[in-house]
Amino acid sequence: MDAHLRAGIAVYNAGRYHAAHDAWEDRWLALDAGDDERFLHGLIQFTAVVHHAQSENWSGTQGLAESAGGYLEDLPPDYRDVNLDAVRPFLERVAADPEAVDWAHPPKLTHHGDTLDYESLDFDATAVAAGVLAEADGYDEGIVADAVAYARDELAERGDGRFVGLLFAFVRERERRPVVYHRLRDHVRRERQKDDDVKGLFG
Repeated sequence: MDAHLRAGIAVYNAGRYHAAHDAWEDRWLALDAGDDERFLHGLIQFTAVVHHAQSENWSGTQGLAESAGGYLEDLPPDYRDVNLDAVRPFLERVAADPEAVDWAHPPKLTHHGDTLDYESLDFDATAVAAGVLAEADGYDEGIVADAVAYARDELAERGDGRFVGLLFAFVRERERRPVVYHRLRDHVRRERQKDDDVKGLFG
């Protein structure tokens, strides 16, 4: 869960409130009832609270705040090393009166006390974030998924490589993301062609 948790936190802290839940949703749906399930459910709804507030959907914001608070209320204040001690009071204020909340500064999420950003993520969390951002921004998710697979091969073989570097750049360099994506796409297409050529030789 750690890579998905950290990726979603970094995406949320970058202001991509709606996209953040995509890092957690598959994990949440696969869980049986229990603390982890309530934790992820609450975090997903917390990010939805902040997202709805951006469009001043106060009734939706208020209802989600009440629901998210219910999922998180019995968990320890630092469950999974996330700062629920900041999230829960915020949700209480929103549930009481969402229009009175300072929406310019919703609480940041921390993990092990660190306010995560994209630069904080290791490869596994960066790979998750890359998939989330590809889906949110309309890039070909298959290209990014293949780039992640090729990057994992690079790490296994020699510890670094062009796919690894481009994936980190895709996530970390927002302004250059379209350019980086096109380079990733071109490299992926070349690798796919090589794979097809090898299959043709030995198939």
